[in-house]
Amino acid sequence: MGETEQRPTAGSRLGAQENAGISTLEHGQKPPMTPPGKLISIKIQMLDDTQETFDVPQRAPGKVLHDAVCNHLNLVEGDYFGLEFPDHKKMMVWLDLLKPVMKQIRRPKHVVVKFVVKFFPPDHAQLQEELTRYLFALQVKQDLAQGRLTCNDTSTALLISHIVQSEIGDFDETIDREHLAKNKYIPHQEALEDKIMEFHRSHMGQTPAESDFQLLEIARRLEMYGIRLHPAKDREGTKINLAVANTGILVFQGHTKINAFNWAKVRKLSFKRKRFLIKLRPDVNSSFQDTLEFLMASRDFCKSFWKICVEHHAFFRLFEEPKPKPKPVLFSRGSSFRFSGRTQKQVLDYVKEGGHKKVQFERKHSKIHSIRSLTAQPSEQHTEVPKQSSSFAYGDDNDAAAVQSCRQGKELKASTEGTGQHKSPSLKKSPKEGRKVDGAVVSTVEEEEEAAKDRMQQNRPQSQQPSTGSLTGSPHLSELSINSQGGPSVANMSLSPNLSPDAKQSSPLISPLLNDPSCIRTDDEEEVKRKRFPTEKAYFIAKEVATTERTYLKDLEVITSWFQSAVSKEDCMPETLKNLIFSNFEPLHKFHTGFLKEIEQRLALWEGRSNAHIKGDYQRIGDVMLKNIQSMKQLTIHLWKHNEILMELENGIKNSRKLETFCRDFELQKVCYLPLNTFLLRPLHRLMHYKQIMERLCKHYPPSHIDFRDSRAALAEISEMVAQLHGNMIKMENFQKLHELKKDLIGIDNLVIAGREFIRLGSLSKLSGKGLQQRMFFLFNDILLYTSRGLTASNQFKVHGHLPLYGMTIEESEEEWGVPHCLTLRGQHQSIVVAASTHAEMDKWTEDIQMAIDLAEKSSGPAPELLASSPPDNKSPDETTVDQESEDDLSASRTSLERQSPHRGNTTVHVCWHRNTSVSMIDFSIAVENQLSGNLLRKFKNSNGWQKLWVVFTNFCMFFYKSHQDNHPLASLPLLGYSLTIPSESENIHKDYVFKLHFKSHVYYFRAESEYTFERWMEVIRSATSSASRTRALSHKEPHAY
Repeated sequence: MGETEQRPTAGSRLGAQENAGISTLEHGQKPPMTPPGKLISIKIQMLDDTQETFDVPQRAPGKVLHDAVCNHLNLVEGDYFGLEFPDHKKMMVWLDLLKPVMKQIRRPKHVVVKFVVKFFPPDHAQLQEELTRYLFALQVKQDLAQGRLTCNDTSTALLISHIVQSEIGDFDETIDREHLAKNKYIPHQEALEDKIMEFHRSHMGQTPAESDFQLLEIARRLEMYGIRLHPAKDREGTKINLAVANTGILVFQGHTKINAFNWAKVRKLSFKRKRFLIKLRPDVNSSFQDTLEFLMASRDFCKSFWKICVEHHAFFRLFEEPKPKPKPVLFSRGSSFRFSGRTQKQVLDYVKEGGHKKVQFERKHSKIHSIRSLTAQPSEQHTEVPKQSSSFAYGDDNDAAAVQSCRQGKELKASTEGTGQHKSPSLKKSPKEGRKVDGAVVSTVEEEEEAAKDRMQQNRPQSQQPSTGSLTGSPHLSELSINSQGGPSVANMSLSPNLSPDAKQSSPLISPLLNDPSCIRTDDEEEVKRKRFPTEKAYFIAKEVATTERTYLKDLEVITSWFQSAVSKEDCMPETLKNLIFSNFEPLHKFHTGFLKEIEQRLALWEGRSNAHIKGDYQRIGDVMLKNIQSMKQLTIHLWKHNEILMELENGIKNSRKLETFCRDFELQKVCYLPLNTFLLRPLHRLMHYKQIMERLCKHYPPSHIDFRDSRAALAEISEMVAQLHGNMIKMENFQKLHELKKDLIGIDNLVIAGREFIRLGSLSKLSGKGLQQRMFFLFNDILLYTSRGLTASNQFKVHGHLPLYGMTIEESEEEWGVPHCLTLRGQHQSIVVAASTHAEMDKWTEDIQMAIDLAEKSSGPAPELLASSPPDNKSPDETTVDQESEDDLSASRTSLERQSPHRGNTTVHVCWHRNTSVSMIDFSIAVENQLSGNLLRKFKNSNGWQKLWVVFTNFCMFFYKSHQDNHPLASLPLLGYSLTIPSESENIHKDYVFKLHFKSHVYYFRAESEYTFERWMEVIRSATSSASRTRALSHKEPHAY
């Protein structure tokens, strides 16, 4: 017998390196030995409707066939997928990976096996490869067409619009109508075509990978996502449907979920003939019986559903594959079936540890090519792969308004991957039907390919779509994220809420953005440009005034231009409130427009760009600052009004649902890259920036310098203004922070009360009967809240409980519980045990909690009881007390997208959750003082080119623009948890003024233009990457009266 012929795979046809594709093997493990013997041909129908034929030995277990399909697709995360076929009774069953194929598929010539998604994770952001997300998107498309994924018309149209975007690209009415006429995604599609095109119009600039991500983001919230119904009857004989999901077993009546049994509450699953039995754990608060019984159509149906439940429980709940039971000597009792393959945790760990290499793949139905399609061949080194594709759209802001409540500004996650190159020699793949290459060839974006992309873009003058970005996600959190116009990214800080229940770490990514050739500058060009400008420190201090003033002016325009324009189109705000806001902000905008022009004129003279012969008197900035700061004092009357503006706006939002909805929708716009009320504080923050700049200038100048006197006078003037307004600003910051946290919490109504001060928020693990569970804690001067992040549409944190600080004690209890960094908090009525991620985190919490306890003791008495808000309408029917909830509870999904709250997955709270860290009010105050803007050159770890970006650093985050004239950022990089260092010699940077940001294996280099700007960037970024001293005397502060 000669060697079997090896047909080219989907990846090899595109030049990708061969991948063993043994997705169920641990790192370094070899493929299973393929039994010798006669080969049988098995037809496999893929998710893109193509058919492939695989030849496997007769006695080969199902695992060999499954691995062959994954190998053919170059699919690393194949554990989420399964092979489904009709058995001899025409019942659809899953291929058992341990049993021989021939014993399961009796007549292979007449059977077509389907390769489909078997396990649907709670968050698609846990899918770390673009290919995996593409296959999931095809599954959603298939489920829509077959009527398995049911939802309302708006949701259906939105889903189809993302499918159309991935297949034909940007909106064109003629092309759209032709495409929809030829392709039927659902029955009776004609009635929805106008709505589909309306949504499609808002996806401008979205790549196929980004469309896949948005499609899954919407689909995962639908009640029927990933659900396969199994007909049954309850004890009363009522017809119902059973289903299994990552959270547990679900009960449906028709397509409506009426009950759910989380895995944490299920003690045992069994079946006896046609009866399916669920034995629950004892619960005094539950009305359910100890054992629930359901009757199914036959024993085979019952056993098939039981197997699926066993596999789901093992995949999502276990840390590793269960060990086989020892064979009985004489008699066997019960089924020997067990789950075979890697669990979800093992898959996540494998990809995170760099157990695979990136591959290219083709999109059968897509007619467009993304930048990833054009990249060079994969590097041999470990690379980063986008975890999720973020959507950022080009075009008019109004275009995307139709879907702002549905699209998500997400972050991407990248992890290093690598797989073996060995293949099973006895395995033959012979495609029965060749795949047509009418789809886009898409590969994952990696740092190693950045240089290739840069070169290709320089040689390719026509415009291309932006490539996929990457960020850290669940447990890996998005790092570089793209702001999407439509995405409900509150404050558009673009942070991805991708949390795996088992993993706790984050992995960052790469930005899809800014690959325009105009952004690339060679080193020689940079050197020539640098030589033209002055080199003295005073010049760069003056330049900092100009760069930060540009950003400040843009922030003012968010209120005076964008917000005012939106308000004028909607009758939702009282005239008195309109006048209060805009009459106080417009004078500031007018003044600072002239101020910026004056500074830029002075810099032009200084640089010699105009009147180059003039020297001396024009190489200074103190006189300009003194003149304008003196004029600014006349605007103090408007600055004093900002406290009233903030309070009146929040009161208006509280009292008017229409105004609340309007402000929430405005925050979804790309220009509103921070929470709306943050922009109301910007004028007071700007005064502090002037003061800091003038202090640096006075420190630099000798007393004899011509500019020293004016600079010192300007410093005195601005210091006086800051001193007058500082107390007002502190109150406003606390008030703003309480209202911002209120948006992130559900289950509490009276968070904002007089005298309450925010102290710290962060992630801790709470010890319960189920072990350590991640919780988000919020510390105030009178109370400590603990919450969990439900996988809801709004990604808010649900309050589980609260501990008044009055009478509380805190003690370290590592030895008592055997848990590192462990604390016991003993309240008057309740005690809890928590554990921090590091010893440093434990020290921060200990100090702040003890300080808050001391303050509570000195106050008048116990804090008022928190008023819990009414239970949300999406509460699971089997939910008992809040303390008994678990992260497995996904019952919050709704069918109607219109009723969902705005997406809150990208706030500082979520960054702390994903990075397992904390932030205090001191840190927020320091972040306010450490804001910076300017041009930087950015470089990825293994790329050659440097990209020039306009960067704004604020709120612990770097926001990236193509130029300072842009109205909104294209991407952002949250820096909490990052390390800031200088590149070592071994990194071969060989450039001056370069600093390095890295988080785990993800590395970014940034290059400043001078020593001064380099030191300034280092200073401000360090403020976000390292916590401030915890010492703070809250007791000396004035109480906050609202």
